Amino acid sequence: MPSYGKVIHWFRRDLRLSDNTALFQATESAQEVVPVYITSTWKSQHGWTGAPRQQFLCGCLESLGKNLEAIGSRLVVRSGEAVAELEKLIRETEAEAVFLNRDPDPFGKGVEKQLQQKCRELGVAFHGYKDVVLHEQDEVLNGSGLPYRVYTPYSKNWFTQDKPTPLPRVKSLGKPSEITSEPLPSLETWGLASNPADILPAGERAANERLIAALEGPLLSYAENRNDPTSQTTSLLGGDLRFGTLSPRQVFAQSQAAMSSAGKASQRQSIFTFQKQLAWREFFMAILGHFPEVLDTDFNEKWRGLHWDDPEEENKFETWKQGMTGFPIVDAGMRQLLATGYMHNRVRMIVAMFLTKDLHLHWRLGESHFMQWLVDGEIANNNGGWQWSAGTGADAAPYFRIQNPWTQTARFDPRGEYIKQWVPELAEVNPKRFQSPAEPLDPLAQDYPLPMVDHKTERERTLEIFAKHKQTLEA
Repeated sequence: MPSYGKVIHWFRRDLRLSDNTALFQATESAQEVVPVYITSTWKSQHGWTGAPRQQFLCGCLESLGKNLEAIGSRLVVRSGEAVAELEKLIRETEAEAVFLNRDPDPFGKGVEKQLQQKCRELGVAFHGYKDVVLHEQDEVLNGSGLPYRVYTPYSKNWFTQDKPTPLPRVKSLGKPSEITSEPLPSLETWGLASNPADILPAGERAANERLIAALEGPLLSYAENRNDPTSQTTSLLGGDLRFGTLSPRQVFAQSQAAMSSAGKASQRQSIFTFQKQLAWREFFMAILGHFPEVLDTDFNEKWRGLHWDDPEEENKFETWKQGMTGFPIVDAGMRQLLATGYMHNRVRMIVAMFLTKDLHLHWRLGESHFMQWLVDGEIANNNGGWQWSAGTGADAAPYFRIQNPWTQTARFDPRGEYIKQWVPELAEVNPKRFQSPAEPLDPLAQDYPLPMVDHKTERERTLEIFAKHKQTLEA
């Protein structure tokens, strides 16, 4: 690595000082590192993000700023088009190099390509590093050197790969230069009035506390309890991984240590089951990397052109979004999302399959709604999950496997605890009644709607839609 006087580290999905690959390499090779974050300029409405996510981001940046000040540095904030702003900063600081961690998403990759070209024109070195994942898309390929399309063989290969170990925490970036900086962003920066969701605490310290708590608690029984939405049974680390207040190396290494010290075989199996979720995360990132068209169309080509209903018909999409479908488990999930910026993973599958298979609405509608509200919304995983539920994606559930919300309730919320927590008008209802549709003359509660559709009827219609599409292709 060359030795530099002054370099820039561009923070994006790596809002931490511990185990930050590009930041660590920058400090090892330069006398001074200028840390910068560039705020996007969209206003009011965005298909991929909304107030809960931006509020969490603001908290992460506030935490990062304080952590940088604690080591004698400060975060430089700029706003605008990323490459143009970095060019200005390169000229202002006379930086000799730009350091960054590579983005697995196609949008980030596109910006990196433009920035690399700009650095070349300016005579400035460009250094990009693997950081967001344990294994990038071309590291886990099948025997023919092609990308996997199915999770299980991908994960088996993924687990055989040597895992990189975490790097030390950065302790100094050199004496900070006098560089102008904008204030840290707030919701008003993006024209967002307020965040209605009660989200998790943000920042590097909160993320590490969550990781420790998860490994000492729910992850020790994750294999048995992860599908139970009634209590805290998951890690809650999705947002931390998305915004990079934790690295996947930290999560894997600490989970390995917890596995080694676990006293029971069931606990070790539970931690391994959790690690499989890290592999799922990188499987979907690899799918997006190799097949970026999945953001616009179905991964499985044979389902492209499938019929979907009009979302405005009978106000179906809005009814689903507000959690007023008359299916208690669906409504509980949708209201948890609005209230917290989070939804339990099992319930995510239930509400997604309900939208696509009971309401026959395009998965892209739900995909966008989730990305606007989920603090942990990850483009690749969100897309993969929605296409899985719709039956159109990589390693997706077969189109004829359609979850029944009533039997899902009986299996995963038999006492109605989750439903009663998020649908308070049903607090006094016998939970057995949540396991079958209410009759028109016997609603669950005076102010709660009857089921908006008949599941059995809509299931048959879904099978008919897919079968008809198959016949069209075969004709």
